[in-house]
Amino acid sequence: MHAITIPQPGGPEALVWAEVPDPVPGEGEVLVEVAASAVNRADLLQRQGFYDPPPGTSPYPGLECAGRITALGPGVTGWSVGDEVCALLTGGGYAEQVAVPAGQLLPVPAGVDPITAAALPEVVCTVWANVFMLARLRPGETLLVHGGGSGIGTMAIQLAKAVGARVAVTAGSAEKLARCKELGADVLIDYREQDFVAEVKEATGGAGADVILDIMGAKYLSRNVDALAVNGRLVIIGLQGGVKAELNLGALLAKRAAVAGTTLRGRPVDEKAAIVAAVREHVWPLIEAGRLHPVVDRRFPLAEASEAHAALESGAPVGKVLLVR
Repeated sequence: MHAITIPQPGGPEALVWAEVPDPVPGEGEVLVEVAASAVNRADLLQRQGFYDPPPGTSPYPGLECAGRITALGPGVTGWSVGDEVCALLTGGGYAEQVAVPAGQLLPVPAGVDPITAAALPEVVCTVWANVFMLARLRPGETLLVHGGGSGIGTMAIQLAKAVGARVAVTAGSAEKLARCKELGADVLIDYREQDFVAEVKEATGGAGADVILDIMGAKYLSRNVDALAVNGRLVIIGLQGGVKAELNLGALLAKRAAVAGTTLRGRPVDEKAAIVAAVREHVWPLIEAGRLHPVVDRRFPLAEASEAHAALESGAPVGKVLLVR
């Protein structure tokens, strides 16, 4: 088969379309013929040499895909050859075929075409695991999403609104904020021009956000805690603003608040399967009812992944960038 390889870390040009060995599904795995994958920030880091795949997993980038099952490994039940699926991956989505643990498969939801479904697994699993399973966002609470125009941001807005929460977002342009508003965001904050702490407090009558989904890390840590409500929960899923910061623990204690940092890629297979099962139970019915949808900005041929990486790095896209075979 062919896959996007990374012979040497570097810029987008480091991605090379090359012939590689075919994957073989192991115990509890299926083989998926990939119709489409999607570009995530983690893929950019892997290309740059900063985010190696876990030991024993595919060396190729790509944390999600959509396609068709072509073979079942030993011990797989509940799936059949020919099923159209999308999947959460540890890697390998930028390829013509990928072996996937059966617990990380999802059926293509009714009403979503088999290509666009590639935009769903990573963002939906990330948002559900962090905002709902970990931070336990409840109806009537306020969620602050940093990077509201991102793939994760556009899904977080829709899911939070679907369960009856209020949503504040930060973004860096009027265009992105307008798109966030179309998706249901209630409070729109241009982080280049406005102080998100002040804006969130004003919008909540001084209370602050009950849950914050953060992609910045160190740069926003103290301000995020300041923006939290009493009993608030800050979940850090990205480090675009650095890895080291000082925090006044007195401020955290005074609010009886919690700070958590999580990743999805390196979790054990059983943990990922539990997240995928929860997504299938709670989120798939919302998608099939038309209450939320994947937001796709643009599509590129899989072999031209370098152009897709350059597009995502430009900061221009709203939602997901897809790679299509």
